[in-house]
Amino acid sequence: MELRDRALQVLCLVPPADKAQAARSLFDAAQAGLALDAQRVFEQPPALPGRPERPRLVPTLQVPKRSPFTIEGRAALLHAIAHIEFNAINLALDAIWRFPGMPDAFYRDWLKVAAEEALHFTLLNDHLQTLNHSYGDFDAHDGLWTMAERTAGDVLARMALVPRTLEARGLDATPPLQAKFARAGDQRAVEILEVILRDEIGHVEIGNRWYRHLCRERGLDPLGLYPQLVAQYEAPRLRPPFNMAARSAAGFSAEELAYLQAG
Repeated sequence: MELRDRALQVLCLVPPADKAQAARSLFDAAQAGLALDAQRVFEQPPALPGRPERPRLVPTLQVPKRSPFTIEGRAALLHAIAHIEFNAINLALDAIWRFPGMPDAFYRDWLKVAAEEALHFTLLNDHLQTLNHSYGDFDAHDGLWTMAERTAGDVLARMALVPRTLEARGLDATPPLQAKFARAGDQRAVEILEVILRDEIGHVEIGNRWYRHLCRERGLDPLGLYPQLVAQYEAPRLRPPFNMAARSAAGFSAEELAYLQAG
């Protein structure tokens, strides 16, 4: 069994802890020389991704905002971040099996992302349990996977609108979240978010790099194409404040950063 087949199997796993462990084990197997067939085309299983019955998925506006200054509120906020990281495991695995014909490095990049997202989820869920909660205890939304479904037919759109749009929002959101947790006295949450921010810069850079690779292959202008894709796939408009230093480190060009700031 080769890497992309195994990635699809892990994507179909339901228990979150099992999926996180399997994603990390698959990365280790790939490092040890697991075979990769970049050309294989798969039949899509009937229910993707594998995920538990809880958390209950509700529209974004129905997910209540919580203050980190109560135990319950802090748990809910950590849960929301854990849900993003669980979805990010699924998104990385989905890119591996779904899109044939890419260079081998594409699949290995996204497997590395899946393994790091799995670590993030595990760190957050372990910390959540110190607050007498675990993943699934609070309602969540499905915005990340919704965009994955919309872009399932085009790897270029996927690269443009998932890692370098939705996931890049985490670069902007993480420092304010760290400040909130610090004020609430939760130093462990601050430390976990520092790990996440460091890794997410790399993940967004991977998305940027493959987006530009695909634009070059198709003779398209990355800067001019992006707003067209946002409109076509109904991606959310990005709003300030932006973490310009992190976005620059993640490979956004000066022109792209200027476009963001221009609104």
